[in-house]
Amino acid sequence: MPGENLSRDEARERARLLTVDSYDVVLDLRSAVAPAEAGGGRTFRSTTTIRFRAAEPGAATFADLLAPRVASVVLNGRELDPAAVFDGTRIALDQLAAENVLVVDAECAYSRSGEGLHRFVDPEDGQVYLYTQYEPADARRVFANFEQPDLKAPFTFTVTAPAGWTVLSNGESQGEPEPAGDSAATWRFAPTRPISTYITAVVAGPYHMERDHYRRTFDDGRVLDIPLGALCRASLAKHFDADDIFTVTKQGLDFFHDHFDYPYPFGKYDQAFVPEYNLGAMENPGCVTFREEFVFRGKVTQAAYERRANVILHEMAHMWFGDLVTMEWWDDLWLKESFADFMGSFSQVEATRFTGGWITFANNRKSWAYRADQLPSTHPVTADIRDLEDAKLNFDGITYAKGASVLKQLVAYVGRDAFLEGARRYFKAHAYGNTRLEHLLSVLAETSGRDMTAWSRAWLQTAGVDVLTPQVTYDASGRVTELAIVREDAVQPHQPARPESAAATDAPPRPHRVAVGLYRRQEADGALVRHARAEVDVTGARTVVTELAGAERPDLILVNDDDLTYCKVRFDTDSLATLRAHLGDLTDPLARALCWSALWNLTRDGLMPARDFLGLVLRFAGSETDIGVLQMVQTWARTALVHYAAPEWREQGRADLGAGALRELRQAAPGSGHQLAWARFFAQTATGDAELRLLSGLLEGTARIDGLDVDQELRWAFLEPLAARGAADESVIAAELARDDTASGERHRTRCLAARPSAEVKAAAWAAVVESDALSNALVEATISGFAQEGQRELLAPYAERYFAVIEEVWRSRSIEIAMSVVRGLFPALQDDPGTLAATDAWLAGHPDAAPALRRLVSEARDDLARALRAQECDARAAS
Repeated sequence: MPGENLSRDEARERARLLTVDSYDVVLDLRSAVAPAEAGGGRTFRSTTTIRFRAAEPGAATFADLLAPRVASVVLNGRELDPAAVFDGTRIALDQLAAENVLVVDAECAYSRSGEGLHRFVDPEDGQVYLYTQYEPADARRVFANFEQPDLKAPFTFTVTAPAGWTVLSNGESQGEPEPAGDSAATWRFAPTRPISTYITAVVAGPYHMERDHYRRTFDDGRVLDIPLGALCRASLAKHFDADDIFTVTKQGLDFFHDHFDYPYPFGKYDQAFVPEYNLGAMENPGCVTFREEFVFRGKVTQAAYERRANVILHEMAHMWFGDLVTMEWWDDLWLKESFADFMGSFSQVEATRFTGGWITFANNRKSWAYRADQLPSTHPVTADIRDLEDAKLNFDGITYAKGASVLKQLVAYVGRDAFLEGARRYFKAHAYGNTRLEHLLSVLAETSGRDMTAWSRAWLQTAGVDVLTPQVTYDASGRVTELAIVREDAVQPHQPARPESAAATDAPPRPHRVAVGLYRRQEADGALVRHARAEVDVTGARTVVTELAGAERPDLILVNDDDLTYCKVRFDTDSLATLRAHLGDLTDPLARALCWSALWNLTRDGLMPARDFLGLVLRFAGSETDIGVLQMVQTWARTALVHYAAPEWREQGRADLGAGALRELRQAAPGSGHQLAWARFFAQTATGDAELRLLSGLLEGTARIDGLDVDQELRWAFLEPLAARGAADESVIAAELARDDTASGERHRTRCLAARPSAEVKAAAWAAVVESDALSNALVEATISGFAQEGQRELLAPYAERYFAVIEEVWRSRSIEIAMSVVRGLFPALQDDPGTLAATDAWLAGHPDAAPALRRLVSEARDDLARALRAQECDARAAS
């Protein structure tokens, strides 16, 4: 709609003009359970009173609102004609006074896309559940406001809903709910501290809730008592392990109080696990929301519990980095996301049972960052965000994982104590306010005594990832005469040029504080262990590590040992040969994870054949002790097979990988997380008749693997490949849904149905997500996932041309969340040939005026496709 995409310039002008003093928001949600024939489940009443000041009396501005209908607009007692002032996205306000009161009575729409106020009906018991999700700018779908992060204000929410529901908001409930007639009640919530619109929240429905509390006594005698709540849908209560959630929550609160010296500022701390959630979680102060997949319905590996703990701590870090102190505009989104990502791992390692969090960070999170930082859309950590569409796409691997990696490097650069003292001063100086990059840099310069300007220009204001490669010479006795680190830019000649905004041409080289580890195999047991280590500052194109001169000749040189910096690592010839033969003998799990990551980057860059990487997986993944690393390596292996292996070798590679997965499944310790991981991977790689018969037997109970509990989630994991290979028809899928007639079961069923190898099935799936908006966000995601099966390239070929014909209309007509899912998910990546690349280039050349965010998504997919073709060429050369 016109005006929906707020620009940075518009936001700056409005912030210059306005100061917001308070919001009073009254929501009537009784319609959520009204019969459909009476209009139930479509819209709800929203009445907002905003008190604000204008720096220039007589000036004009606008309020934001996305709503089907506005009943009335009253500004300073003056009734405005809704038809004249409301265009579907904005309410025009003129003749402002020095002090103003705006009252907007609107009919807002429930959402099925996860944006705004999402309404979900539980198929298991028919109960209705509601929750809000706003970032970056969807609060305007629920109440009239000034939708930008730097117009903070206190919010007071009043909610009328069916009696007996659980209703939560950011503030604490003021007494018991008051009867409101017709089996309804009204909840009144205490005013919040000044916060931004995008982190306000309402959660309402017959949620199952468990309670606890956190108590802290400070050195000065102050006592902080925080009520804790954890909730999920009633039908999930039997799976809800709230005790573990509360344990991690308390450990996190202890950690942040110990290190931030600023008491948690938002009263209570509720954590709601909600259905059909688009994100991992959202840091609404006092009312954090999470995707309900973190309530585990079946057995999962410890990596899943570690991931949940990390997300809990990530959102908790936001209470300070993001909620207490908020960026002025989305350019500085990193001021909250990078810090929360770093603090999630930092606190997890130091305060919880998940002491291997930095291993996961090095192997998993940084992989996300490396990919994003080599796309044509790469951008500095501090980005150039022109509007809300730009902001939506910048919740990416650079803003999160690269930014967190840079902060880890910063801690090594300035020192842990200086970093944390800078954070403490930052909170106290800017509490309940908004900041920019320079505010943080100035306080870190104070605490560290270092000039942060050059560091910021090098790390925060440039794009791209450096490559560090060792160069070594030895004397006749086998000792190191010189070991140097060569620094190069990762951009390769065959990649598209970066946008001009991606890097400052006068930026200095990025300073890397790195450790270099030398590893030798032990004669006694063959273990590959570190025998020497040195830290050095890499500041130029070539840096000599003087401390390692004279060291015994190593079998492996690992640059960036201990993962201090953000870079891609290469190996010298001898080290690469050692890894090919002895990767599994590396005893240090972090070093092993770093080597796996480096080998994967070689494969992605077309420098190692995919078949060689898969050979390493088949040889060494079975001995990987860290379950999170194992699962990441399995994901990479599948990507290598599907996208990077030469087409003529794929069938052989698939057979080898399936046989290897089955071998490891049978050899894994019964009942272990490793066994579960190999079972899931086997299901993903099974293609031969014997393998499919085994999957069917495991489902039917006629086959058994000692210790493997084929619970409901694993049953669905086994059924999808059977459906995709034509070994399970609609009746089998329907029977499975009868066993699991739940929201999760419906998502799995939808995915399995769309996975079947039939032209009619694919046509129906395409129509369901492209030509209709009837499906919820979760079912759109499930349908797309089932549609794009790697073994069905020929069946999917006709949709490549259709994709380019429809994406502009999809972008224009659908919400950005759904449009992003469709544009990303349906790109014809499986049609991996030069013709698809040419068609993509033709679309980009022929649509220069398409929405920049849409062009970005297509160009990113184009880059992935070009990378895949280069990797396939590399793999094909390995056969010659």
